[in-house]
Amino acid sequence: MSFDEKLEHLVDEALREDIGDGDHSTLSIISPTEKGKAVLKIKQDGVLAGMKVAEKIFQYKDPTAIFTSLKKDGDVMKYGEKAFEVESTVHTILQCERLVLNCMQRMSGIATLTKQYTDKLKGYKTKLLDTRKTTPNFRLLEKEAVRIGGGVNHRFGLYDMIMLKDNHIDYCGGIEKAIDKATEYVLKEKPGLKIEVETRSIDDVRRVMAMGKGKVFRIMLDNFTPEQVTEAAELIKEEFETEASGGINLENIEAYAKAGVDYVSVGALIHQARSLDLSLKAMPL
Repeated sequence: MSFDEKLEHLVDEALREDIGDGDHSTLSIISPTEKGKAVLKIKQDGVLAGMKVAEKIFQYKDPTAIFTSLKKDGDVMKYGEKAFEVESTVHTILQCERLVLNCMQRMSGIATLTKQYTDKLKGYKTKLLDTRKTTPNFRLLEKEAVRIGGGVNHRFGLYDMIMLKDNHIDYCGGIEKAIDKATEYVLKEKPGLKIEVETRSIDDVRRVMAMGKGKVFRIMLDNFTPEQVTEAAELIKEEFETEASGGINLENIEAYAKAGVDYVSVGALIHQARSLDLSLKAMPL
């Protein structure tokens, strides 16, 4: 499915979960035909994310809704600013309010944290990757928020890349056997699917290099120190892409970039991000 198709599915499921058999608070006091207007107010500094998502939510519920953007995804936002205005039926505004806020607050928090990390990488070749440490059924928007914040999306799920991690390798019986079997699988079942291999030592790196040419596209250096990453990067040169992972944070990310790695992956971009404060307020037509 395309991004838009996945987003429509997410919005549909989220609204069904929230509305259930009816928004009785609204149904009990407001006519279904009454029109209204609302504005999204920014109550915390950061990086704005989720504008396109908000527009999709309102227009999914009411295709005639008028959504006016006052800022765009990726913009720096300041307390007191306004992000958008929307005109629709009051029922649509009230039923979509919480979903819009939940999405935008979460996405803006992730985009803001991602921007802090990417700012540390300015001047280096190293790019910032996210991970699969995401909220179930909300991965689409969490990864979109990373992209808006300046990061690069890693694999979306288990289906779009082969990543042979420590447990895969141990269950299979070793690096060489795992690479051979994964390569055979790709040729037979999923031509073109890329293979990445996690390594836990310099010896592991050498073993991947010895048999992985033409099979493996990226070597992950898991829980390596910056000094070990430097050694590995000098050994690998440009024969494989390199990714450092594990224990990387705002305090040490620049040391990994200096070590010459192509990518750093940081799960904290998503699982440690804090939602930012936004509010949707009614305004006169």
